[in-house]
Amino acid sequence: MFSKFKETIKELAYTAVLKAEDALGSKQGQQKKEMALNYIIKNIPLPSLIKTIIVKLLSSFIDDTIELAVEYMKNHNSEEPQTGEKANELL
Repeated sequence: MFSKFKETIKELAYTAVLKAEDALGSKQGQQKKEMALNYIIKNIPLPSLIKTIIVKLLSSFIDDTIELAVEYMKNHNSEEPQTGEKANELL
């Protein structure tokens, strides 16, 4: 059941990390992480009540995915991977 949402979260995490980096630049890691988290939560394609439940159930997964997206971005010099590559490399 959660596998589809996990894939969506992986895709959103990469975009969220890029947007946070563009908006806040270097440093400010905690603020960028919070911005990325808010972006993911806002863009999960679910109704609000269900979204709240899913976010609570997958909170550690979401945090881990953000961290992996940051590492991916650092290792690939902000090059945007191909769509399939993005999901596979993040987890």
